[in-house]
Amino acid sequence: MHVPVLLEEATDLLLGNGGRLYVDCTVGLGGHTRRILEKNPQAFVIGIDRDPYALELAKENLKDFEGRYSLYHANFADLDEVLRTEGLSEVDGFLFDLGVSMYQLKSPRGFSFQRDERLDMRMNPEESLTAYEVVNKYSEKELERIIREYGEEPYAKRIARAIVLARAKEPIETTGELVKIILSVIPYRRGRIHPATKVFQAIRMEVNKELQSLETALNKTLDFLRIGGRLVVISFHSLEDRLVKHFIKTHLKPLTKKPIRPTMEDVRRNPACRSAKLRAGERV
Repeated sequence: MHVPVLLEEATDLLLGNGGRLYVDCTVGLGGHTRRILEKNPQAFVIGIDRDPYALELAKENLKDFEGRYSLYHANFADLDEVLRTEGLSEVDGFLFDLGVSMYQLKSPRGFSFQRDERLDMRMNPEESLTAYEVVNKYSEKELERIIREYGEEPYAKRIARAIVLARAKEPIETTGELVKIILSVIPYRRGRIHPATKVFQAIRMEVNKELQSLETALNKTLDFLRIGGRLVVISFHSLEDRLVKHFIKTHLKPLTKKPIRPTMEDVRRNPACRSAKLRAGERV
């Protein structure tokens, strides 16, 4: 099961305006939504997620709150269409928990470099672009760009070159094959972050157009966020955090002078949350 990151901090900030209508733009398995509904008995939550498998589990996890939420299989970049379907013109708050969930990492979709699986990495299996297409069909220059930009990997050029040379012999089919290629040019030293970590992150972000979707969604929240409405975002990547920080500073009153980070105890329980940053703002 996925452990919601900064669960209390995020939901307490979101609910701090005394509202009743909230949008969980990354409902996942329903952890944040469940706490919103528990903490505010008057609340109604519209949950959005692009992963249909996660939504099925969310329905099960939220069954005690039937009638107090609605779930939509959609990209949060299309939150305006979801809210218009609900007949809404304004809401009390938006919550985003970005990145990939533990549930997705453990699903057989090639998100993790720790198992040998088909190169996929789609959060929404109905979309067409897969990690296989990125790895096997992107130009060397494009591969280098996304690995350097999204993965913040200093050896991006070397890795991109190795991928292109390997695929010239035969297609790269699985995560295991990709990991071997990465390790052939960047040796793994124990105690250091695995060389495949940043590359897999970069490819996943490209496959799911994560930064583009976030920028679109943030701008659309302004059309629906009421005066006093709140935006709460948990990010795991410096480019995401920079985008969120700028958006809040430009359009909202910041509620977090500095980003809220997980405690040492949080990280001990859930090491995957170590890079999380929470920022919040209020419409004035």
